[in-house]
Amino acid sequence: MRIMAGNSFGTAFTVVTFGESHGSALGCVVDGCPAGLSLDVEDIRRELRRRRPGSGPASTTRAEADEPEILSGVFEGKTLGSPIAVLVRNTSQRSTDYDALKDVYRPGHADWAWEAKYGFRDYRGGGRSSGRETVGRVAAGAIAQVFLASQGITVRAWTASIAGIDVPGPEEPGFDPDEAERNPLKVPRREYAERIQAALETIRQEGDSAGGAVRCVALGIPPGLGEPVFGKLDALLAAAMLSLGAAKAIEFGAGFAAAKGRGSEQNDQPLDTAGTTADTTGAEFPPLGRQTNRAGGMLGGISTGLPLEFTVAFKPTPSIAKPQKALYRNGGIDNLAIQGRHDICVVPRAVPVVEAMTALTLADLLLLRRLNRV
Repeated sequence: MRIMAGNSFGTAFTVVTFGESHGSALGCVVDGCPAGLSLDVEDIRRELRRRRPGSGPASTTRAEADEPEILSGVFEGKTLGSPIAVLVRNTSQRSTDYDALKDVYRPGHADWAWEAKYGFRDYRGGGRSSGRETVGRVAAGAIAQVFLASQGITVRAWTASIAGIDVPGPEEPGFDPDEAERNPLKVPRREYAERIQAALETIRQEGDSAGGAVRCVALGIPPGLGEPVFGKLDALLAAAMLSLGAAKAIEFGAGFAAAKGRGSEQNDQPLDTAGTTADTTGAEFPPLGRQTNRAGGMLGGISTGLPLEFTVAFKPTPSIAKPQKALYRNGGIDNLAIQGRHDICVVPRAVPVVEAMTALTLADLLLLRRLNRV
């Protein structure tokens, strides 16, 4: 049975994350990682650096070092096969910024829903419902990516749009995935990065925020991952992505555009490929080749071996300086302008988080297949 409840994720490659936005630390415990993989703290540090606050024009000014400590599960640079615990200490909390908000249910936040469920909440930066919770996910995802790399699988994501500015994908000339790592907005086209930065500056001056989308592509995935009914690969990935606090929608391959087309336009036409390949039972059949990949690398919820492609939409940051109506604990409604350190747009820092959740999902399925359970 696949686990994704509370603070746990996965069945064979499992992760528990812990910590709050303004607590003393955050982190994760990864269990099920195969022994003998080369893992260095730099593998985790590199990914945390990519989502670190204070790292670009869209980011909060909260300056966290996000320095990881590997507490267990690694010896002499190799994974032991035992649980890997990673700790990341908070060093730049300013919890007093939230004293004035403890009796306010901020619009667009989880404050009211959290208190309705538990009867109590950590109002300092949203506590567990803060975007800072993703520190543990990224640390765990870095470990999963080390495992995927040993299997020849790579996961790459980038900013696909911000503030209504859509960035052309790899289908159009001039796409440069390395450029996405050279600018803090994670945009794979320099001219679009400049346009988006200018738009964000205007939005910042207005005291507002912006939404956007992250596109992700995974290469090297073997055919046969995913189950044909309730355990579809796209369903599992959708659950993983929509577990992110600011994620509001996901589309695979052609996505919503498929709803506007015809079958003759949307079906991926085959290529003439030579030779044979083998399924998980050893039976031979023709290898799959396609002129297009509108299905996003999956058919019937099962991976085809073609690139896995999807896009995740993120809502604008709800904490804004522009006055909004807010509900107070005493039942009153009044204007609220939220001060403090907040992202203008979460999308650039969400890029490594999307990669992490993709890697965790794929690592889990690969290990389950080894156990002949998918």
